[in-house]
Amino acid sequence: MNLTQNNTSIQAGQSTGGGGGGGGGGGGMWVTSLLGATLITMCVLGVAGNVYTLAVMRSAVLRRAGSMYVFILNLAAADLLYLGTIPFVVCTYFAHNWFFGETGCRLLLSLDLLTMHASVFVLVAMSLERYRAVAAPFRARRSTPRAHWLVALGIWGAAFLLTLPMMVMIRLREGRPSAVGLVKRICFPTWTPEAFKAYLTVLFFTSMLVPGLVMVGLYAGLAKRYWAAQANLARRGAGPNRGVVRSSSSLSRRRGLKHKVVGMIFSIVVAYWACFLPFWGWQMAKLFSSESLRMLSPATHTYINFFVTCLTYGNSCVNPLLYTLLTRNYKDYLAQRGQSSGSSRVDQGSAAGGATQDL
Repeated sequence: MNLTQNNTSIQAGQSTGGGGGGGGGGGGMWVTSLLGATLITMCVLGVAGNVYTLAVMRSAVLRRAGSMYVFILNLAAADLLYLGTIPFVVCTYFAHNWFFGETGCRLLLSLDLLTMHASVFVLVAMSLERYRAVAAPFRARRSTPRAHWLVALGIWGAAFLLTLPMMVMIRLREGRPSAVGLVKRICFPTWTPEAFKAYLTVLFFTSMLVPGLVMVGLYAGLAKRYWAAQANLARRGAGPNRGVVRSSSSLSRRRGLKHKVVGMIFSIVVAYWACFLPFWGWQMAKLFSSESLRMLSPATHTYINFFVTCLTYGNSCVNPLLYTLLTRNYKDYLAQRGQSSGSSRVDQGSAAGGATQDL
């Protein structure tokens, strides 16, 4: 992850810039090698998975589906951008030097923040759209693909604005030449420690805490409405009207597919939290409890940095599996919906009770 990478690169550059002991020497080299091999493997698997996701999303059925197509497309694009930074990260870890110039500092080390915010904002948009489909199904169905693309554009714009301070304030710094004339370069934020702490705190709120609470609230409301809809369906099913048995069976199959869709969206949200919360917990601990962390050895700091780095990149590898499952479930749901619409018309009571229509 970007901030962990920055800290590690800065420490490595400072410790070796004057020709002292390198962070990758001795017992640390095997850890760096393991991290490099792990990240490269994640890069290959993640890129392949996300490219496959984009290929699956070429389905004409899903392109007509609206928000699901738009949001998964943007999530996959964010993952590909994030995974694209891995070769530069691995090179920096092994060389303990930055070879990509000041432009590389500004772009590559800000890309993580950009894709992180874009991903979580898209997840919030997916959760909100799912909630609208249940709470206000007729209004949700009136949403156009153009509106969804405008939302996606606004998401990337907001992510860019939150990333802009990092892009502006980071600089390339050169260390003192070593005994053999080697000059180490590092990417270094130029603002004061207090300003940097404030900025990271804002990023924690915008990329983790606030979106997470919003999604929890949306899914709590979604669960409440599902329980109410199930209760209404059960009461209708207990009635004497036998003519609706076939329609109820069709509705039950469609409802099961909708539950799978909701479950997959929820799994993507949980995966994001599981992969990024340890990173942010570690960053906040270093910001606000740095004294208590001094009892940890430098090797322990390195291992934790490597662990949270692998977790954040692991999210981009897990997501394609979830996207594919979600895509297939949603295609099944659309197919089932198309079959049932030709054989029966859902009355207004069924539409209100089973208002889980479009994503």
